Amino acid sequence: MILASIPSPPQGEWHLGPVPLRAYAIAILIGGIVAWWILDRRYTAKGGPKDTAIDVVFWMVPFGIIGARLYHVITTPDPYFGPDGDPWAAFAIWNGGLGIWGAVALGAVGAWIGMRRRGLRLAPFADALAPGLLVAQAIGRLGNYFNQELYGAPTTLPWGLEIDDAHLVPGYVSGTLFHPTFLYELIWNLAMVAVLLWAERRFRLSHGRVFWLYVMLYTVGRVWIEYLRIDTAEIVLGLRLNVWTSILIFLVALAFFVVIGRRTRGQEESLWLPGREPAAAEEGGTAVDDADRAAETPTATVGEAGPGSMTVSEAGSDTAAAYTGEPAMPGLRTPEPTSATSPEEGTESGSETGTASPSGRA
Repeated sequence: MILASIPSPPQGEWHLGPVPLRAYAIAILIGGIVAWWILDRRYTAKGGPKDTAIDVVFWMVPFGIIGARLYHVITTPDPYFGPDGDPWAAFAIWNGGLGIWGAVALGAVGAWIGMRRRGLRLAPFADALAPGLLVAQAIGRLGNYFNQELYGAPTTLPWGLEIDDAHLVPGYVSGTLFHPTFLYELIWNLAMVAVLLWAERRFRLSHGRVFWLYVMLYTVGRVWIEYLRIDTAEIVLGLRLNVWTSILIFLVALAFFVVIGRRTRGQEESLWLPGREPAAAEEGGTAVDDADRAAETPTATVGEAGPGSMTVSEAGSDTAAAYTGEPAMPGLRTPEPTSATSPEEGTESGSETGTASPSGRA
């Protein structure tokens, strides 16, 4: 069946008693849960401590939401501070308006705080997070679909998006079909997940390079999608501000990707900050203690040696082997202990010992 158009949902909000359930918020919530699940599996597979993901998410999410809203309000100020704007509407995040770059920037600050508190490096965590971020962004775009916002220019393609009159951008007539940019970005993000995972395995990316590759892949898609959108935006030198932002962030990510690759070539990746490794924390001072215990441990004496064992004389004397018990070799005489000996007996005993000594040297 060939599509003639994509219908928009008739509503984006429902009520459970007095509690409103908004599709935009639900999409963001589901995306966050899926991203956390992916992050947790990938980070623990790297050897990261269990429950790290959930602990850090409690820092990252509030910072990310604040950053996302600040970015949106700063880059699109007219609905809030323009001639007919409502400043209080800046707090109504359930109506849409979250900027991804603000979420990434302040979310990274929150993640850094959470990781530092646990003594862990941020770069391996960011690498584990990157694919989940793309999936979360793809799911989050469904919120734009339900809100009938951020759509593209008019189109006659068979997948054109229907928009209700109440959500039409001024200047367009009823019944006009538009590019479903929410769908374009959703498909792009999921496709880039596959590219990201392939590149990670193919080139063994680490030390934060997976994250910076994610940034580059996302910004490439964001540039061409922004060209299609017709919603209100700040224009700088003939381009939407988000286009310039994406270009700049792509170049920054490319620089980090290259520099990190050169500096960490051949280096093993550590999850822990220096001095915060579990072994260092739990075994501090063990080497000194072991040395002390070794110094206090008594050495074996001739009287403690078992049958057939060999002891070595003190340093400074010629090496001599004395055998006790049964002889180790046929024909080797075993000296008989005596309580008292005469000078002649001592000489005879000494000569016997001297005879046995050569056979005891290695």
